[in-house]
Amino acid sequence: MAEWQQLYDAVLNGDPKAAVAATRAAIAERCDPLDLVARAMVPAMDEAGRRYEREEYYVPELLLAARAMKGSLDLLRPLLAGRGTRPAGRVAIGTVKGDLHDIGKNLVASLLEGGGFEVFDLGADVPPEKFVEAIEQRGIQVVALSALLTVTMPSMKTTIDALEAAGVRGKVKVLVGGAPVTREFANRIGADGFSEHATGAVALAREWCRA
Repeated sequence: MAEWQQLYDAVLNGDPKAAVAATRAAIAERCDPLDLVARAMVPAMDEAGRRYEREEYYVPELLLAARAMKGSLDLLRPLLAGRGTRPAGRVAIGTVKGDLHDIGKNLVASLLEGGGFEVFDLGADVPPEKFVEAIEQRGIQVVALSALLTVTMPSMKTTIDALEAAGVRGKVKVLVGGAPVTREFANRIGADGFSEHATGAVALAREWCRA
């Protein structure tokens, strides 16, 4: 339908005003809100991710696409909740204790939300007990840990150890990322997965939550 294509184009082009306008028009036409997410917003964000991987898009373009998607999702979320639509999964995300950087974390959170996940953004400088609390209270399936500083990377291991000590480690998959983080480090600290970029993080979360 024309509304899906307009919304798709608006999100892919990072145009929040056009995305909101297209969403309102689609709602007025009684389009299925779940179809708008599944057939327009998610494919648009997936394409933005592919363009990023091909170096046709860069972080600013991804952030703009995520912002456009968020504006549309804000309009659709009450409609989806009213229908009892289940999210693709529940993710708790945060920058680990001691690290105040959040640009990369915010991008991953936005792309996850655009992919249909219910995202609980715990912010930056997050102590391990906050992740434990989220798992226990929110039914979290994936914990995403971010670090930008080499000196804060050990906080990822501390957080995973805290999940183990609290008896919740087996309930979740742990995803780690950030500029200094490597696959070898992720394996060494007992994480379930690692991604160098935001789109890869979304792909892993989808794989885990489908299983």
